[in-house]
This record gives sequence, structure tokens and C-alpha cells, in this order.
Amino acid sequence: MFLLGLVIVRFNVAQLLKSPAGASREYDLNEDITGIDKDLDTAQPLVGRVKFLRTGNGILVTGHLQTAIHLPCRRCLAPVTVPIALDLEEQFRPSIDVITGAALPAEEGEEEATKTDGHHMLDLTEVVRQNLLLAVPMSALCNPQCRGLCPDCGQNLNEGPCGCQREEEDPR
Repeated sequence: MFLLGLVIVRFNVAQLLKSPAGASREYDLNEDITGIDKDLDTAQPLVGRVKFLRTGNGILVTGHLQTAIHLPCRRCLAPVTVPIALDLEEQFRPSIDVITGAALPAEEGEEEATKTDGHHMLDLTEVVRQNLLLAVPMSALCNPQCRGLCPDCGQNLNEGPCGCQREEEDPR
């Protein structure tokens, strides 16, 4: 886990866990996610709406979220702000029975990030982090006509020609 001690949003879902299957709650998000992962340079807060749906064995969280991150241009390395949209769909299970307070056995292959804690708090931080990392594009361009960097001196060719004297090579 790469979290830097950040908690995006925690929800107390005790009342929802006491509800019958099919009960739901919806929440708007507008959260600063700076520091959610050392490999993500966020440019905007995470905004969107999430819906919690009580299922027979837990809570299904769905939602559509948006943010923006900074990436280097793949040609000239200038910073580029890239919008990111992600759709959440994750099943969370309680770790403690909400009625009896007894610990519930973990299912095989169940991740800690998709369990509520002992106080029936559901934390979306790790699920959002993982989905953000999957949504990041492989590369970004500052603009489609980006000329990149000179391979000899490193001059940004978008700012003008460099002073290098390159000889044209025979392409054969």
C-alpha cells in the first residue's frame, strides 16, 4: 500500500448495514486527494457522486468520479494537466457483525481495502487510489504538433530552433 497517511472519505455505514438488502444512500464528493500516491501529482480535487447499496452480504459502492493530474509531455517533457474520469464498482464487506459485535470470518481472496473497520467505517481511499492508477494514460502530449526536444542539445524545439549543426544522414 502506498498511501501517505491520507484518508479521502470515510463513511459510517452502521445504519445501512442494519437496513434490508436494497436500501441505499448517495453522497457527493469534493475531496483533496493530494498525496494519495507518490506517483500521482494531482491537479484538482476528486469530485463526483457515490452510491452505497445494501446487498445480502455487504455494501456495493458505485460512482462516477473525476479529477485531473499533472503528467510530463512525452515529447518535450513540459507539464500537462490531464483530466481523469473513473467509475467505481466495489463490494465492501463488514468485518464486525453490526448487531452482535462478533468478528466476521474473511472470505478467501478478500482484500483489507474492501472491508469496513471495527466501527463500521467504510474507507474509499485505497479503492480510489487503485482505480486512479489504472485510469492514468500511458503518456500525454502538450499539443498534437509538439516538436519535442533536440536529440543533441536538449533544446525544446517548440520554443524555437536550436543551434546544433546536424548533418543530414543518408536514410539508406
